[in-house]
Amino acid sequence: MEARSALRRIVLLVAFLNLSYFGIEFAVALAIGSVSLFADSIDFLEDASVNLLILLALGWSMRARSRVGMALALILLVPGLATLWTAWEKFNAPVPPQALALTLTGLGALAANLSCAYMLAAYRHHGGSLTRAAFLSARNDAFANIAIIAAGLMTAFVWRSAWPDLLVGLGIAALNADAAREVWEAARGERRAAA
Repeated sequence: MEARSALRRIVLLVAFLNLSYFGIEFAVALAIGSVSLFADSIDFLEDASVNLLILLALGWSMRARSRVGMALALILLVPGLATLWTAWEKFNAPVPPQALALTLTGLGALAANLSCAYMLAAYRHHGGSLTRAAFLSARNDAFANIAIIAAGLMTAFVWRSAWPDLLVGLGIAALNADAAREVWEAARGERRAAA
């Protein structure tokens, strides 16, 4: 019971951090026209939603958690679809984003996601597909943030183009698709175990 209570506190804190940084990153993405920051900001919002769902579902039966896990797998695809749309728009008007703002916002996002991943790492095998979804999401987002920082540095010092940002945005979409697959498989395993 103590572990479940600690997990609830961690999940609530992670949801708060994700929601807070969503607002920051979304505003910067719109201001500088960045595909990668847009994709990552939508992902922060999705992560906050996922963690709030996890908070609600922690006490549920394995079968009910498996259903929520499958729903979360589908939710994980949403940022990827939004990114593809934004990338298409950027492809048609390839203006590079402001490199310094891209890099600094990526650094802030990395700090937020590493904090979340660290807090969730101890619980990634508790609560089945739900906490696994939260941990994988935070971990993948940290990798995406490193790529955003690299895109900002590349745009500033190597290649003044929209392409580094655009390619990173598409990479984030691919990471979200892979996380969705892993969560779906974990949820299916829970469903089989419950039956």
